[in-house]
Amino acid sequence: MVKPTTAPARVLSDDEIADIAVAAMYAEADLTPKPGLVDQRGGGAHSDMDVAMLHRSAEALRDALTECASTARASAITMGLRARIGAIGRAGEAAMLAATGGVNTHRGALWALGLLSAGAAADPQDPVGVAAQLAALSDPHQAAPTSHGARARRRYGATGAKGEAQSGFPHVRLYALPALSAARNSGADESTARLAALLALIAHLDDTCILHRGGVTGLSAVQSGAGGVLGAGGLQTPEGRQRFVELDRICRSRRLSPGGSGDLLAATLFLDAVHMRVGV
Repeated sequence: MVKPTTAPARVLSDDEIADIAVAAMYAEADLTPKPGLVDQRGGGAHSDMDVAMLHRSAEALRDALTECASTARASAITMGLRARIGAIGRAGEAAMLAATGGVNTHRGALWALGLLSAGAAADPQDPVGVAAQLAALSDPHQAAPTSHGARARRRYGATGAKGEAQSGFPHVRLYALPALSAARNSGADESTARLAALLALIAHLDDTCILHRGGVTGLSAVQSGAGGVLGAGGLQTPEGRQRFVELDRICRSRRLSPGGSGDLLAATLFLDAVHMRVGV
């Protein structure tokens, strides 16, 4: 008996990988409504951002994401590669800040998508595995982080974006991607499915953006609110929609932004698109 053969995964070009990453950031920005995050309605918990700015920011990162892919392609995962990826990331961050007038719109997304773009180029069948190996290596040229997220990690013991990548993006794999798939399979439209993925992230992630602004009390309120929306059937039920309105009110009135979850939604949409393109 002849065993069926498995077709090899399609190889994506560097430009294709960057296109997918930029499209994922656009999709996250455009998704409406989102609790506390920038969307088509306005800035949410942010007074210094809007959707147009997020679009400019995403475009400003295109070259860096292309370079992450091209640098990692057929390269061994070494300290040298990690240093090169780090240098590309710092140049990408500078381009982002120039495009936004100094507003940090996508630092977390750049970290996640830069690593995943490198992973998609190095091994299209396991971009997460490559990203985790790269994240586990220290960048010899990186200064001690001073961001709000870094301070929240130190104060509250959260793993943050670095720990998420080093662990292989568990919140994306265990919560967001399954929620996205389940919602699609239930007949939900794409926006509703993506919102389900975002809510799954918010409900489970110790989001350092929320911790920075609202501490443990704020994080607990937002996680509980997101879990309540999902438990009530999400935006596909009247109770779920009512609970979502309350969650959105809490985020806006207390200026609590689940920005880390937004970044991981972009990572979720990137991996979803890569999986569909390469046939894994």
